[in-house]
Amino acid sequence: METATLNTRALPVNTARHLLRHVMIPCLAFVLLLVIWDLLARYSGWSRQVFPGPLQVFVSFGELAANGTLLQHTVASLFRVTAGFYLAVALGLPLGILLGRLAIARALLNPIIQFLRPISPLAWIPLSMLWFGIGDKPAVFLIFLSSFFPLVVSTTITVGAINPVFFQVAANFNFSRREVITKIVIPAMIPGTITALRISVTIAWLVVVAAEMIAVQSGLGYLILDSRNALRMDYVMNGMIVIGLIGLLLDAIMRRLGRIESAGWYRNG
Repeated sequence: METATLNTRALPVNTARHLLRHVMIPCLAFVLLLVIWDLLARYSGWSRQVFPGPLQVFVSFGELAANGTLLQHTVASLFRVTAGFYLAVALGLPLGILLGRLAIARALLNPIIQFLRPISPLAWIPLSMLWFGIGDKPAVFLIFLSSFFPLVVSTTITVGAINPVFFQVAANFNFSRREVITKIVIPAMIPGTITALRISVTIAWLVVVAAEMIAVQSGLGYLILDSRNALRMDYVMNGMIVIGLIGLLLDAIMRRLGRIESAGWYRNG
């Protein structure tokens, strides 16, 4: 009874600490950011056309949301990120497993991957425009490149680090190659893979904005570039705000994936 009473008393304290750490402090930080932003807009000496204040930006945000422009460009950016990222996952993870399991494949392909990996995806923009023209394809290609190499490298390292005892046990039980992959390799690589996915999707979101400033005529990157040319800095900031919010959402989704029970299989084992 005494233990139950102590646990009951501890719950409100833990809840209050959780609210303070995860709700109140972040909200306070954003309020402080708005105050600093407003003060800079008022007293920096720049005109409101060059550096709009938060009220002006929020009013224009409502305008773009009401006429559907913001939704249209956001959907276009999310489509390109989804297509490029899924393509990178579909090709990068199997290749990483192959390189992690087969030394001959690693010796053959790893030098090429390590050579191409440091090249910025933005350096491929001229070639992607020549190969795919103007539209979604060059942006999807650039997003694919930005996500593919981190996923391959991370998966290769994760698979290569799996305890050899697991494979010895699998051999004793006459596991087929498919069973080794599905029952040992994939569960063991989940924690490292989720971390790589979290990093890769963030990079992909950064790259799509840059690609849309050059290779397409829709999306949040295009909205920012077009608004800059029209000297609508409030619209530019609207695009930046949406980019930040979606980036937070994508990161939160990946962090939640990291909390699933199967993601702790290898660590717990």
